[in-house]
Amino acid sequence: MRYVSTRGGMPPATFSEILLGGLAPDGGLVLPQSYPRIDDATLTRWRALPYAELAFEVLRRYADDIPEADLRELCARTYTAQVFGADDITPLRRLDTDLHLLRLSNGPTLAFKDVAMQLLGNLFEYVLARDGRELNILGATSGDTGSAAEYAMRGKRGVRVFMLSPHGRMSPFQTAQMFSLADPNIFNIAVQGVFDDCQDMVKAVSGDLAFKERWAIGTVNSINWARVVAQVVYYFRGYFAATASNDQKVSFAVPSGNFGNVLAGHIARMMGLPISRLVVATNENDVLDEFFRTGRYRPRSSAETRQTSSPSMDISKASNFERFVHDLLAGATGQVAGLWKDLETRGEFDLSGTPEFAGIADFGFVSGRSLHADRVATIRDTMQRYGVVVDTHTADGLFVARQWREPGVPMLCLETAQPAKFADTIREALGVEPPRPAAYQGIEAHAQRFTLMPADVRLLKQYIAERVVASLAA
Repeated sequence: MRYVSTRGGMPPATFSEILLGGLAPDGGLVLPQSYPRIDDATLTRWRALPYAELAFEVLRRYADDIPEADLRELCARTYTAQVFGADDITPLRRLDTDLHLLRLSNGPTLAFKDVAMQLLGNLFEYVLARDGRELNILGATSGDTGSAAEYAMRGKRGVRVFMLSPHGRMSPFQTAQMFSLADPNIFNIAVQGVFDDCQDMVKAVSGDLAFKERWAIGTVNSINWARVVAQVVYYFRGYFAATASNDQKVSFAVPSGNFGNVLAGHIARMMGLPISRLVVATNENDVLDEFFRTGRYRPRSSAETRQTSSPSMDISKASNFERFVHDLLAGATGQVAGLWKDLETRGEFDLSGTPEFAGIADFGFVSGRSLHADRVATIRDTMQRYGVVVDTHTADGLFVARQWREPGVPMLCLETAQPAKFADTIREALGVEPPRPAAYQGIEAHAQRFTLMPADVRLLKQYIAERVVASLAA
């Protein structure tokens, strides 16, 4: 398996060569030259596998430069009951006839990001130790990625984490999860801006190839290919749990901000998983919904990006979207590069009226948006009907999913996080405190450690360099 850039300016590379990086050298995103196809016999064999073995089977098709024995051990060490609370890493909860909740929030930070990030931490440590290298991870988070990355990387040999987050725009629980960590290899930076400002800073640093090489900059954001492909596994797992045979199709509803989670579903579908619909659920920041309805991709400015009660989706520049557009355009890298040039100069591009957009239904994507009143009503309704408390992002997914259900086709809504992370809205919807694990009782009162910074790339580079030098001297 070799990897290339969505924009065509990168020579083919191995999985290990692209594992630690973010953007491709030409500013695009890496993706495989082709997706491996899974036949019916393989699907049947995979049905009986425990999660760690299924993860190994999926990943070995993308990481074929890692010895199989090592990759199998990494998966077995990652997906355990000790880390995820039970042997069934991503259990399926039936809500109604053909309506299910795929529970993804049983990891250490109570969010779906843990499923991929825990593996990524082990992969990073393995490759760095093998090659005698160190890595400085630079990432941006709108809420859950940051804590999942930090909990996965804390204490890892040869790894430092520099995590940017929008100051004052995460929930108090999310903020406390990150800022209360005292590990010496974790650095939290609160940026005076919105998530897209944080993401732009990460891309600017990653785009400075000289700085990136000198300071060994890598990423764990959803643009990291290994993180995306690790998420592919639970689409297969969810499918097997919801069906009895391979001739049954299912649909997935995915709360979407940066497009990484639903992109994993697209990859699973391209591999041959029988998926009918991939439902892209947005909140008030509905850039993706606008594209899938109209063909117009128009990211909003920082001032136009709204602060909502599903804050992890308060994103208007969906980084992983470029990978899907590459597939939509049948791998026309020059055309992809041109579209992203249009984004830089005009702030948008429009595929409406093109043959490519006319064929978008062939990829199974549909979309919708959910507003604050919708998610509050959905949280209340889900509790009243099924006795299940869901978080605000999952509520967005359930609300949009109802618009796209098909008779006889199971609809699996991907859970985003546990409701304790968004207590204010749960109290508004249900009038009670959401349950939280004992380990997180009173976390908001813990001492917090972070650096406040304007959205200034120069200051960020200076901060990274100074901390790395100090760390090496310690």
